[in-house]
Amino acid sequence: MQDGSGRIVVNNLSKTFGRVNAVQNLSFQVEPGSVTGFLGPNGAGKTTTLRMLLGLVTPTAGHATINGQPFNHLGNPGRVVGAVLEAQGFHPKRSARDHLRVYTAAMGLPDQRADEVLHLVGLREASHRSAGAFSLGMKQRLALATALLGDPQVLVLDEPANGLDPEGIAWLRGFLRSFAGSGRTVLVSSHLLAEIEQTIDQVVIISRGQTMFYGKLDDLRGTQQGQVLVEAGNPEALTNALRGAGLTNISPTQHGNRLAVTGATARQIGDLAFQAGTPIYWLQEERADLEQMFFRLTSGQYSGAPLPGQQPPQQLPPQQMPQQMPPQQYQQGTPSGGFPQQGTPSGGFPQQGTPSGGFPQQGYQQPPPPQQQPPQQGWPQQGGWGGNA
Repeated sequence: MQDGSGRIVVNNLSKTFGRVNAVQNLSFQVEPGSVTGFLGPNGAGKTTTLRMLLGLVTPTAGHATINGQPFNHLGNPGRVVGAVLEAQGFHPKRSARDHLRVYTAAMGLPDQRADEVLHLVGLREASHRSAGAFSLGMKQRLALATALLGDPQVLVLDEPANGLDPEGIAWLRGFLRSFAGSGRTVLVSSHLLAEIEQTIDQVVIISRGQTMFYGKLDDLRGTQQGQVLVEAGNPEALTNALRGAGLTNISPTQHGNRLAVTGATARQIGDLAFQAGTPIYWLQEERADLEQMFFRLTSGQYSGAPLPGQQPPQQLPPQQMPQQMPPQQYQQGTPSGGFPQQGTPSGGFPQQGTPSGGFPQQGYQQPPPPQQQPPQQGWPQQGGWGGNA
């Protein structure tokens, strides 16, 4: 029986293809109300893991559950999980609206739902165009619309920002955060590290099929010592004040009177400069971004030879950084087939109750289409993110 939590649990998951260990003993947990980034180099095992989660690939060992059940035990997966693994499974001559109507018919939903999700993802004006003529970004939006048809509790997205323009990426970021803010669950893989850093709350980083880090993004940042660059009127007086406070990791820079201080905050340095009676002309607090931390954790899997004079990056061993508590143990079950190759939820999925709480309105979303018909019996009333977005 489903627990209705919206929680994703991956427990000791492994997959071997011949002699290739694609995924090795992978464990992590995705909580509702959060956006979790699933990151790793090409070939790290991300897509294989997502396919095992969605019942497209049978694990060699371990198991993955959604709502406490393997995917093939969910009953009506499309009403629980919306998934996009690729944005290419469209009939090239079929219009966007007709593509979605195939899925609404299979899922027992009214045709009106196709118009609602097209409006939600910004494709209302292109609803009668053939999907084969869509750009990659428009195909990404159509794939997301397909995943949203069943008003799912969980979204699983593989590289959803591929092909999107800056406006589309900003829209997607706000959409995912609002979706999670309504108490739902988002697991998203991406190679756009600077963008995903602005979107996610927690992160799973894998390399060579192994977990390198699993936890909150703030915890990952906390493992990196910050550095503050400061330009003082009297560098010597500030240096003495810093050392008197136990801050000894101080080094000069190539920019005149600027100092680099590691292990201190800008507030600490400002207070100490005030006490030392020296003015501060410039102050900047730096921290390692997600890209730098990602390279430190994953470098070496498929990296090329270093350039002359370049030092090869140092890779941390798996699990060196702190993790959250391990996933809860659920009854083991092996996902099986039954999920269409397109990568988006398909028809025939039995009813799953709609999660409570409406989806917050986005400031950049279009106004609702006029004269919407009331939902047919059996289709749960949509919150703000569904029919009223």
